[in-house]
Amino acid sequence: MLMPKRVKRRRVQRGRMKGKATKGNQIAYGEYGLVALEPGWIKSNQIEAARVAMTRYVKRGGQVWINIFPHKPVTKKPAETRMGSGKGAPEYWVATVKPGRVLFEMGGISENQAKEALRLASYKLPIKTKFVKKEAAPAAEEGEKAE
Repeated sequence: MLMPKRVKRRRVQRGRMKGKATKGNQIAYGEYGLVALEPGWIKSNQIEAARVAMTRYVKRGGQVWINIFPHKPVTKKPAETRMGSGKGAPEYWVATVKPGRVLFEMGGISENQAKEALRLASYKLPIKTKFVKKEAAPAAEEGEKAE
């Protein structure tokens, strides 16, 4: 399970997920990716389940990159506890995801294999996602450089 080795503060506020992702919204490592279409929190065990689903399908072929990390602790108070007496202890860790964020990337396999592997991974996630390919460099820019 993914979680930070050490953190400055063990209990953080919820925050908000306004707007689109400005960082991590381009495919950087692989040729294919899985992009978030809506905001949400993705738990560390959901990230792990998606990773296992992808690697099992491609039979450990190709390469998988995980572009999200669960930095945020989510706290929970014990059941049947009276009000007050502070905030609860951290229960699990989540990655905050905004629309447009590339969650997973794959490379070294065919497009059909990647599409199916990322489809299986998307079933493990609590948000809507879509499959994307890395865009090739536009030919218009290359033509301008030649002149």
